[in-house]
Amino acid sequence: MKKHNFSAGPCILPQEVLKQASEAVLNFNDLNLSLIEVSHRSADFVKVMDQARSLVLELLDLENKGYSALFLGGGASLEFLMTPYNLMKENGSAAYLDTGAWSSKALKEAKLLGEVEVVASSKDKNYNYIPKNFSIPAGVDYLHLTSNNTIYGTQIKEFPKTDALLVCDMSSDIFSRKLDFTQFDLIYAGAQKNMGPAGTTLVVVKDDILGKTGRKIPSMLDYQIHISKDSMFNTPPVFPVYVSMLTLQWLKNMGGIDAIEKINIAKAELIYNEIDNNPLFEGAAVKQDRSNMNVTFLLKDESKKERFDQMWKDAGISGINGHRSVGGYRASIYNAMPIESIQVLVDIMHKL
Repeated sequence: MKKHNFSAGPCILPQEVLKQASEAVLNFNDLNLSLIEVSHRSADFVKVMDQARSLVLELLDLENKGYSALFLGGGASLEFLMTPYNLMKENGSAAYLDTGAWSSKALKEAKLLGEVEVVASSKDKNYNYIPKNFSIPAGVDYLHLTSNNTIYGTQIKEFPKTDALLVCDMSSDIFSRKLDFTQFDLIYAGAQKNMGPAGTTLVVVKDDILGKTGRKIPSMLDYQIHISKDSMFNTPPVFPVYVSMLTLQWLKNMGGIDAIEKINIAKAELIYNEIDNNPLFEGAAVKQDRSNMNVTFLLKDESKKERFDQMWKDAGISGINGHRSVGGYRASIYNAMPIESIQVLVDIMHKL
């Protein structure tokens, strides 16, 4: 029986994408060679990289608007360092909104290169809300945000206006909802939440903001070098890029972000309604800041935990245990999660 995969990442992927990817591992483009055997310089793979980058800009409505899309290695964790290297001027400064573990790690890396100001933090309540109405210092090189907090189940609903460059880590909600993506100067996202398998990281950057820091940047950390080499300065992670390309094509065929947002809202409403109306459960995040990607919730009566755990395991549910920082449960309901799987979980919660 196929599991109902609520894992926070690596995450669920569309079944048709997994089928196509598995076939390509055996025989890619009828070459009688595996995808992971062919040269990344071959015309067949160059086409994959070009199509993946093009689909990113098309789906985000950033085509012909001065942005480049890159597929790099190192995960979002490397972007924590690449961001200040490429955007923070020598003797410069940056502002960070601290909304969880990943934003905390990002600002730690930025402190290696310059002054960092934490404009607001929700650490005081174990990151169960998004700070609002904070002031952004004048003269900072950029403001860094994390749009969705996988561990804590919170999500930024409105993004602040600022004269500084706006940077956003969208690792766990990229391609899930409609936004004006032109408001961002730099977006990065690990693939393994909503786009593909672990092993590649998407970077979308406005071209004209680069090359202005006055600092020397190591080649592998320089966005301009990666752009000049069409995202293949070094051997790219071919399999994650290919699967990401397939997933982006799947999303486009569904109707793009407009269509998937409606589905994601329906999925989130289904499970949050059960949490709010079932006296045995409560949400872990403040209601107005709840994530539509990662639903965190707690069981009020611990005496029922053993029975509840056995019920969801018997139903073929996987990956629903909460992160140790929050406890309870976490249902990650990314783009590829069918609403039928959420209904299975809701039915169990209702029967408990």
